[in-house]
Amino acid sequence: MASFQNFMFFFFFFFFSLLLSPSIACERCVHHTKAAYFSSSTALSGGACGYGDMASSFNGGYIAAATPELYRDGMGCGGCFQIRCKNPNLCTSGGVKVIVTDINKSTQTDFVLSLSAFTAMAKEGMTRDIKRLGIVDVEYKRVPCEYKNHNLSVRIEEISWKPKYLVIKVLYQGGQTDIQAIDVAEAGGWNWRFMTRNYGAVWNTTHAPAGPLQFRMVVTGGYDGLMVWPEKGIPAEWKAGAVYDLGSQIRAVAQEACSPCDASDWQ
Repeated sequence: MASFQNFMFFFFFFFFSLLLSPSIACERCVHHTKAAYFSSSTALSGGACGYGDMASSFNGGYIAAATPELYRDGMGCGGCFQIRCKNPNLCTSGGVKVIVTDINKSTQTDFVLSLSAFTAMAKEGMTRDIKRLGIVDVEYKRVPCEYKNHNLSVRIEEISWKPKYLVIKVLYQGGQTDIQAIDVAEAGGWNWRFMTRNYGAVWNTTHAPAGPLQFRMVVTGGYDGLMVWPEKGIPAEWKAGAVYDLGSQIRAVAQEACSPCDASDWQ
């Protein structure tokens, strides 16, 4: 059984690496759309990514709900985007960096930002003006996520129960990357078992091994992919609700050159 599971894991690794579309590979390209904001500071908490109240602590509260094409059935959760409005009289040239924590089902905009992120695009003294507009023309591109004080981590969800049912939430995923698959095994062992994406950043298995646990992940960015083996796992006496540092960080995955657009379009 273990050898079959290992075969399937490597099969999916190469399958995802080969079949990624050019549109995904060129996420560095600049896109044009509109952005709005949530008037409620709690609107993005408990969103479709499953971060709950933790979302408001990410990136200084600069978070966003993204269109289904960017949410991608949860794979886009935790992705980082640089967004700037196209009105030079109103907004700075740098814009704002946001983290995707929810899905935006509006057909009017690709992004709905937290209020703090939306107003961060404005020049000094123009906060009221951009807020009054409510919706602005923007351009955006995906950028690597960086977490200076956090390694890749997992949170054990409260619905987990020992010894078999394990539900984790992936946190602080760095780089410009997507997690395509996660396997779990007893630390030091090779009986790897697939985890299933429950929704958003939440993964589960009904066949968790006993004892301390280790993980491996297929991570992709553009055409290229890599297998990440976190340095740490979670102890045998894991507790629901606890966050465990995996001791490593996903920094980057190499990207192919973008065509027909390129990152240099961002002037």
